[in-house]
Amino acid sequence: MRKPAPEKGPDLEEAATGPIEGKALPKEVSPPAGPAKRPDTPDPFQDPALTHLPELKVSDLHFRPQRNTMLPLILFLATCCSTFWVGAASWKPQEYLHSYALMQQVMAANWQQGVVYMLAVLAILLTHEMGHFLQTIKHRIPASYPLCIPIPFNAIGTMGAVIGMDGMRANRRQIFDIGIAGPLAGLVVAIPILWVGVDRLDLSRAALPGEFQLYLPLIGQWMLKAAHPQWADQLYVPISQVNPYFMAGWVGMLITGLNMLPISQLDGGHTIYALFLKRAHTVAKIFISMAIVYVLLNDSAIMWSLMLVFIIMMGILHPKTANDKIPLGPIRWTIGLLSLAIPLLCFPLLGFKQ
Repeated sequence: MRKPAPEKGPDLEEAATGPIEGKALPKEVSPPAGPAKRPDTPDPFQDPALTHLPELKVSDLHFRPQRNTMLPLILFLATCCSTFWVGAASWKPQEYLHSYALMQQVMAANWQQGVVYMLAVLAILLTHEMGHFLQTIKHRIPASYPLCIPIPFNAIGTMGAVIGMDGMRANRRQIFDIGIAGPLAGLVVAIPILWVGVDRLDLSRAALPGEFQLYLPLIGQWMLKAAHPQWADQLYVPISQVNPYFMAGWVGMLITGLNMLPISQLDGGHTIYALFLKRAHTVAKIFISMAIVYVLLNDSAIMWSLMLVFIIMMGILHPKTANDKIPLGPIRWTIGLLSLAIPLLCFPLLGFKQ
C-alpha cells in the first residue's frame, strides 16, 4: 500500500519574503556590501605631497600660551620711571645721581619735559614690540608680552624692549611677518616724533667744549635740511640743545636701525633669512666681517664694540624655520627688499662724540 506523498512545504523564497500562515521563519538578511576598496587607492596619510608638513600635535589644537604678566608689568613701570628721570635730568642723569635731594629738585623743576620724553619714547618702543606681538598672535606662535629694559643712568633711559617667542614653530612666511612688523610699526610713530623734534631744534649756539653730541642718522639729516636749511651741513646735535621729541625720535631711529641689521635673531636677520634662506648666511658673514673691520679701524666706532661682541656670542646665523618651502609672494618680497634700506636711513653710524 503506497503512502500518500507529503504536502509540499513553503518555497524558500516565499519564506524569505514573508510568513505563510505564521509558520515560516524569516531568512537572515546580511547588510548590503559596500563598494570594494580598490587596492591601488592611495592612503591620504602617506601622500608624498603632504610629507613636508609638520606633524599635528595636541598643542596645535589648544593654543593657550601661558604668559607671565608680573615681570612685563614691573619692567614697564621701571622703564617709565627711568625714562621720566632721564628726560627730567635733560639726558645727563650721571650729573645728579650722587645726591637724592638734587635728583628730587631736578624732577620737580623739569617734570613736564620728563613726562613728554617718557610718553614719546615709550610710544615708539611699545608700538614696535606690539607689531611683533600681534603677528605672533595672528600666526599662533607662543610669545611673551613685551619686556622693556630700563637703564636709569645712561642718556636715553632704556635699552629698548624685547619679546620672547618660540620662533622655531614659525614657517618662512610667518617669521617674515613677525620680524618686519615691529620696525615698520615703530617707524610710523618714530618718524613724525623725530620731525617735530628736528623742527624745534635751535642750533645757533656752538657746542660747549667736551659736550656730549649725537650723530644725526641720514633721515635726520634730510629732516634738518628741510626744516632748517641754514644748518644743513651740521651732522651732530649737542645734548644741551635737544628737546624731548628729538631725543625720543633719535632713540627710535637707533633702535629701529639696530634691529634691522641683517644678522642673527634681530628683526633684520628674520627678514633677510625669509627672503634669501641659506644665502642670508653669506650676507651675515660678510656684514659681521665688515663691522669688525670698521670698529677696529675707526676710533669713533668703538662704542659699538660691546654690541658687536654680544651679537657674535648670540650667533650670527639665522636657524631654519619650521617650513622654508612656503613662498613669500610678491608683496612680501617688495616690502622685504625695501626694508633693507632701513639701517642705512635710521642707524646713526657714528653714534655720538664728546
